[in-house]
Order: sequence, then C-alpha cells, then structure tokens
Amino acid sequence: MSDSHPKPVQQNPGQPKLGHIPWPPLIYIAAIIVSVALGLFYPLPWIGDLLGDILFAAGLVGLVAVAALWFTAIRTMIRAKTTLNPNGVPDHLVTTGPFAVSRNPIYLANTLLLVSLAFVTGIAWFLPLAVIAAFLTQKLTIESEEQVLTAKFGKKYRDYAKRVRRWI
Repeated sequence: MSDSHPKPVQQNPGQPKLGHIPWPPLIYIAAIIVSVALGLFYPLPWIGDLLGDILFAAGLVGLVAVAALWFTAIRTMIRAKTTLNPNGVPDHLVTTGPFAVSRNPIYLANTLLLVSLAFVTGIAWFLPLAVIAAFLTQKLTIESEEQVLTAKFGKKYRDYAKRVRRWI
C-alpha cells in the first residue's frame, strides 16, 4: 500500500527561516495606492510651480535609475544562483554589483521609485510614504534578513555588513 499524501518537509531546527508574507512588495504597492488616493482627496501643496520642470526631469532620471538598479540587482542575484524571494533563505552571499554599494539595492530602488513618482506626478504624499515604506521594510524584512544572513554566513556576512551600508 503506497502513501498518496506527500510527507511534510522537515525543517532543520538550526536552519534560519524568514516569515511567510512577502512584505516589501506589499508595502511599496500600498504606499503607491495610499499616496495616489491622498493626492486625489487631500492634496498637499507642491513646489512644482517654482521648480516644476527641474523636479520632473529629476523624477525621470530617478525612474531610469530605479529600472537600472532593479535590473542589475536581479541579474546579479540570478548569476549568483540565489533566491529572489524576500522570504527565501539565500544559497549564496551576494556582494558584487549593486550589492557592493548597498546591502539592499532592490529596497533602495523601491524607495527611490516613490521619491521619483513624487517628482514626476507632483503628488507630495509620495515623499512621507517613501520614508514610512522604507522604515516598515527595514523593521518587517531587512532586520530579519540580516539575522538569517548572519546565521548562515557568519563572519563573511558580518565583514560585508561592516564594509557596505544597509541602504546607501
């Protein structure tokens, strides 16, 4: 008689584990939705009249930087054959490419996205929501990721963390 139900995978008690909810994408998507809604119903004053063209151009440059940062960070992680899942346990410590400048280049790009959207759209709510989203990402994800990386890679990760800042 064969067992038709697969057995649950045993979690190694010493293996680091992250949470189940992929917080960063949800946080930044919520920040975009809330910023747009607040901008429509409770618009804040904007300095766009004085510097509108300059801010718009800076926002466009920021959006290009966001795309470049996302692309290079993801490409670097794929080449290193490690997980892209914010809740996954990485197979390898990635310290090259954009990870040589920021330990969290994708989260940095997400925050820059909100700032750039503020400049392009003139919706000032994106600015405080960028700060809130970055804070929540750090508390709900980055700090846990750092514990996992320290547990998995030890001194190698601690040395990397001393060399490279969390954000920029």
